[in-house]
Formats: sequence, structure tokens, C-alpha cells
Amino acid sequence: MASVRGSEELPPLEKCFVPLENNPRVFTQLARDLGLPPSWTFHDVYSLTEPDLLNMVPRPVEALIFTTPGETFHRARDAENDAMVPHIADGEKNSVIWFEQTLRNSCGLMAFLHAALNSVAKDDLLPGSVLQDLRDRAVALSVDGRSRLLEHSAALEEAYASAANLGDTAAPPIPQCPLNHYIAFVRLRDGTLWELNGGMKGPVCRGTLAATEDAMSDTALDLTVRSFLRLAEGDTSFTIVALARAGD
Repeated sequence: MASVRGSEELPPLEKCFVPLENNPRVFTQLARDLGLPPSWTFHDVYSLTEPDLLNMVPRPVEALIFTTPGETFHRARDAENDAMVPHIADGEKNSVIWFEQTLRNSCGLMAFLHAALNSVAKDDLLPGSVLQDLRDRAVALSVDGRSRLLEHSAALEEAYASAANLGDTAAPPIPQCPLNHYIAFVRLRDGTLWELNGGMKGPVCRGTLAATEDAMSDTALDLTVRSFLRLAEGDTSFTIVALARAGD
């Protein structure tokens, strides 16, 4: 992988990935291959209201990987995104790390990276792993430099290709664009709740959670997932995967 300074100077690469399915098995494979240890696990969220189904997810939840139909996404976020100032990475070690999506069809990968590299799971990344290396290098880079870092990572591309074929449905042809948008909602160590989407102009802080509230608390859901559900107009094709520490 290129040095930090070298990443800023690398040329852009146009790549098209197979879209990922929002599936715990897919993200678990990515996690293990890239350096997130088995102490962290991904879980389907089947309901936001049924207690028995909610109890299947270990708590606290540190991040949600959420897919929303494209039309609902645009209703919910286009006006806000149009008004945003493009993000400038500040190089601070404790700042949120956001990647602009430049790899076609990689929105699932962006959501995974945003969850793994910003939540408290980052503290457990395996030394020398792809994820740890990416995070260490990304901190000091500009937004463009971070894009080049991902585009030129052969290890990341290899792990992605392996995981992309693990979903429960057949992967679509590579040129085909997915209909849904991926978003990561991530609680940071300081309690701030971030919406991280490589297709927007930058990261968005949605608020600060109490110490007893996680990324799947009612407060967090009102600030994130439910803002999309309210605009769904009857469309129920949403999916949610949670990142949490492994249960006992």
C-alpha cells in the first residue's frame, strides 16, 4: 500500500464493484478478513418494535448499517445534501473518518468501513491488519487522498470480492447499479451519533446520546432510521444490520 504522502499523489482509479447484500454473514466475512476480531459481531435487525426480535440483538449496539430505497433516500436527504459544504478532513486523530464514495457500487463497503473505523470497535482492530492500516493512514489524508487510498488497496478489493458472493441472493451483474442506498449510523466514544454516507458531501452529526443510549435506542432511531421510515410512502424494503460486541 502507498505511503500516506504517496496516497495524495496517486491517480484516481475507476473501479466497479459487485454490490453487497446487507447481510451479517457478508459483513462478518469482511470483518475477519480485514482485521475486526471475533469479539465484534453483526446481527440482523428484524423489527424496531417487537421486544422478542429486539432481544435477539446484543446490546449496546455501536453502529447500524441501513439500506433505504433510492426514492425514499432522495426525499429524505437531497435538500440537506444540496445545502451542505463539502467536507474537509482536519487530520485530527479523534475526528470522525469519512470516505467519499468513488468506487462504483461500493456503498455497502463504505458503510462497513465507516462503522468499523469510527465506532469503539476501532480500538480492537488487529495490529497490522488492513483496517488498522487504513485507519492509521486515512487520519492525515485529505478527502481525495482517502479515496485514492481505498481505490489502490489490493487487499481491500480482494476481501471485498470474497465477501460479495456470500449473500442469500445472487449478486447482480457488475454494471448494474443497486436500487438501495447504504448508510452507517455510528455512535462514537464521546456519545455523538453520526450519519456516514459516502454519497453525501460529508459526515453529519445527528446529535449526542446519553451514556445509557446506544445506536439502536429510541433516541438514536428517531434521529436516524425513523427519519426515512416516515417518508417511505408504504415502501417496506428497508434492511438493518447492527454492529455490537459478541454476546456471552
